[in-house]
Amino acid sequence: MANAHLTSLNARHASLEKSVAMETRRPLPDQARLAELKRKKLRLKEEIGRSDAHA
Repeated sequence: MANAHLTSLNARHASLEKSVAMETRRPLPDQARLAELKRKKLRLKEEIGRSDAHA
């Protein structure tokens, strides 16, 4: 079960990474959206680290 949760977190992190890359490539990136995406990505990375440490 923990492995499925970790896989899900990693998939969400990858999705956010893709969203950040897409927003960055726009002619006029929305800085507020970029900041929010990066905050979400960081929170997920921290949660992945905690989950991985407990697995």
